[in-house]
Amino acid sequence: MESLVCVAVWAVTLAMVMAFTMWAYRWSHPKANGRLPPGSLGLPLLGETLHFFAPNPTCDVSPFVKERLGRYGNIFKTSIVGRSLVVSADPDLNYYVFQQEGKLFESWYPDTFTEIFGRDNVGSLHGFIYKYLKTLVLRLYGQENLKAVLLSETDHACRASLASWASRPSIELKDAISTMIFDLTAKKLISYEPSKSPDNLRKNFVAFIRGLISFPVDIPGTAYHECMQGRKNAMKVLKKTMQERMADTGRQSEDFFDVLIEEMRREKPVMTEAIALDLMFVLLFASFETTALALTLGVKLLAENPRVLQALTEEHEAIVSNRKDKDAGLTWAEYKSMTFTSQAILEIVRLANIVPGIFRKALQDIEFKGYTIPAGWGVMVCPPAVHLNPEIYEDPLAFNPWRWQDKVEITGGTKHFMAFGGGLRFCVGTDLSKVLMATFIHCLVTKYRWRTVKGGNIVRTPGLSFPDGFHVQLFPKS
Repeated sequence: MESLVCVAVWAVTLAMVMAFTMWAYRWSHPKANGRLPPGSLGLPLLGETLHFFAPNPTCDVSPFVKERLGRYGNIFKTSIVGRSLVVSADPDLNYYVFQQEGKLFESWYPDTFTEIFGRDNVGSLHGFIYKYLKTLVLRLYGQENLKAVLLSETDHACRASLASWASRPSIELKDAISTMIFDLTAKKLISYEPSKSPDNLRKNFVAFIRGLISFPVDIPGTAYHECMQGRKNAMKVLKKTMQERMADTGRQSEDFFDVLIEEMRREKPVMTEAIALDLMFVLLFASFETTALALTLGVKLLAENPRVLQALTEEHEAIVSNRKDKDAGLTWAEYKSMTFTSQAILEIVRLANIVPGIFRKALQDIEFKGYTIPAGWGVMVCPPAVHLNPEIYEDPLAFNPWRWQDKVEITGGTKHFMAFGGGLRFCVGTDLSKVLMATFIHCLVTKYRWRTVKGGNIVRTPGLSFPDGFHVQLFPKS
């Protein structure tokens, strides 16, 4: 009897091993109607996720991507957080993916990103509804409103913030810039004023950001759990605000949230509560975090490159010297005259690579350069691998704004530059981001000097962060 039990146990064990082996083989050798790009899908389910999230303490392309580019070329396959992906560092494929959105590809992000940003976030919407939301957002962030309203408000915010920081022994620059931009944009979006609100809304977004690009384990103590809690708390504030405003039928429109509520009250509304809340959440996040990171890196790069700082200072001091009133606010004509500043901003965002990957999904089997991208597979366009490619940018890790001299103005994504995305989803906040960066630089270099106190080291996991901060001391110019 005992021997029969042993045989049965061994038979079950052998069957399980064989079943797992067959499953693992099918995982690592997926079927395709053509030739898949080279690469490895890693371990079943886990894939190569751990390697993807490994820290990288430089501005260079992440070791995860760099190693695979050397081994497989500019197009390779992998698996991250349980999804099969084709990673593209190929400028032609990147451009093709952006141009074919809505036909052969659609916007897509891994399930973990969807959980973080919401099922109805703007990145997950397509067709008419996406274009409709984009039109609404451009009312706020388009050039007309930038020129009429936001430039002046941005200039005032930068002046006031820098003056306040100069009175302190030192400031942590990333946190200070984030606070400045968040307070400015949150006021435009939801009339939020931190001094008058019982909810520390920015604190929730900081918690959200810490785990935004982290290993997706929702267990207390993990960065991902902190991220999800931050989103949950921020959404509570937004839902409460929406309920209060929906009940106040006599309220006059004062901010962008009111615009969305007006859309919800239409006879046949396209806007739903879920879409409105997820849109507000994404706008509050995107409006400050990416620009604050880029500006912080920009100030670090300026401190390390005095020749660039000198050229910027000369351009901005010339603008001030041509004013009748030296203390007057920045004008749109002055902003548009900032030729070298525009080059410096392009160079900062090229090196910052705030977005490590832009995701799309293949809607059908797609043949490109001899490879097949199967229907349903994700495609990760990898901007850093293009922006730091020595065949495209000479000495790519050098901070050299002059490389953009005499180049055609970039108003959308190109094969070789996609810091603001590309195609139909070219970032609607691009102009706002450029205005914020130019205005901050103008106020900084015309009125202040600064020195690094401590920190400034960067880590990419794969998003950009300053783990020990970047502390600087500001000195007013005499």
